[in-house]
Amino acid sequence: MVGNEGAFDKTVQSELRRLKNTYGHIDFLVVLAYLPCGETKNETLYPEGLESVPKKFAIDYRNRWLIEKSNCVVSYVNRNYGGAAKFSQLAEKKGLKVINIAKINA
Repeated sequence: MVGNEGAFDKTVQSELRRLKNTYGHIDFLVVLAYLPCGETKNETLYPEGLESVPKKFAIDYRNRWLIEKSNCVVSYVNRNYGGAAKFSQLAEKKGLKVINIAKINA
């Protein structure tokens, strides 16, 4: 599962699509934070209950939903503040394995 906001999410989506073309068994979902306007791809998911969350909290709610549904998180965090840092910290507190590729590439 991958988010749909920001450059990192777009890069991950692109790479997952490329890998899926090479390795057909790879599957992924793009988890939306906002109700889609218009047509969506088959690979998208809108978490139940998100429609009642105020828009300014939608990404945070979606991220918490992702953490509850995951057993591992891959992130790119190069500072200790902001949404990605908060997401990674919450995942660690929940006991998930967090792979920060910013540290791998450093």
